[in-house]
Amino acid sequence: MKHFIPLSVPNLRGNELNYLTDAINKEWVSTGGTYIARFETELAHYLKVYSAVACQSGTAGLHLALILAGVEKDHEVIVPTLTFIASANPVKYCHASPIFMDCDNSLCMDMAKLKMFCQRECNFLDNKLINKTTGKQIKAVVVVHVFGNMADMPAVMDIAKKYNLIVIEDATEALGTYYLEGPYQGKYAGTIGDIGVYSFNGNKIITTGGGGMIVSSSREILKRAKYLSTQAKDDAVNFFHNEVGYNYRLTNLQAALGVAQLEQLEHFISVKKENYERYKRNINGKINGIEILDFREDIRPNYWFYSLYIMNLDKYTRRKIIDKLAEGNIQTRPVWGLIHEQKPYLLDQAYKIEKAPEYHRRIVNLPCSSNLSASSVYKVINTIKSIS
Repeated sequence: MKHFIPLSVPNLRGNELNYLTDAINKEWVSTGGTYIARFETELAHYLKVYSAVACQSGTAGLHLALILAGVEKDHEVIVPTLTFIASANPVKYCHASPIFMDCDNSLCMDMAKLKMFCQRECNFLDNKLINKTTGKQIKAVVVVHVFGNMADMPAVMDIAKKYNLIVIEDATEALGTYYLEGPYQGKYAGTIGDIGVYSFNGNKIITTGGGGMIVSSSREILKRAKYLSTQAKDDAVNFFHNEVGYNYRLTNLQAALGVAQLEQLEHFISVKKENYERYKRNINGKINGIEILDFREDIRPNYWFYSLYIMNLDKYTRRKIIDKLAEGNIQTRPVWGLIHEQKPYLLDQAYKIEKAPEYHRRIVNLPCSSNLSASSVYKVINTIKSIS
């Protein structure tokens, strides 16, 4: 049987078993226990932020972030169309409406179009951005750092300041990515906007099996995030609740995994960088018609996902590459289906979506696990070379 090369799987070769065993031996397996606070503290220290609040998933974190941003029924939120659907679904959880924005060449939100939309398609009245088409207030913008790249944060922060928008950073794919230069030099993805959210799903650069984390420069926001994520308990002894809360707290078992994974994060990034560069050296300029997409030059990415870009659609198709690699027992995937084309969102507004469909047609994600061997990388490359 051919050796299987998965797309992106966990690397559990550190202290995971030790910390899990410790949590089990102490019988703290649910939403209490020392590993939760430890994970929050150590991640906050890594990101150089005041504090962090652990939650059940990245999606739960985004839902809480929108609530904390004051998003309610009849509000609108600007989101990218080229992202996983979990970036948009929480807008609907809040009974609000998304407005879909195109991507730029980083695959992240096109800030030039965002600025154009705010200028031409909206009115700014009484410190509120009002959509001319719907008459509704646009309350927030969700910026996704796609595949570990970084969106243009200086641009979006300027736009948000001008139009009084809350900036929510969906950094679920970008833990460890930071700016090397510019006004946010040294700042990590997720720590620049009003609220940042991370994910620890099984395919992320570090994993807790499932889980997420919320960060913010506002202590009040973080305090409220923890309150809402733990069923909004105003009196935990007598079970008094003054608001509707959520069962969104991370478990101690998950946090034990997270602590062990975080210890290895920089090593994971270094391995992923080496494999990314192997792909680039052996594909870009060596195989006509395809290339590995670059990350932004002004950042240190976490190299989460590698994007094979098809330039020559006459020679290659996305389906042809995926099928050929699958024959070699190599797992790949296309980029997500564009959200504005998904059935639940067909009636929602989309603004000048032009680049995203082209990237959707032309991108295949290649194996990128942090335990991926050099020999497996070369097997992927050689299989691509064999496509005729």
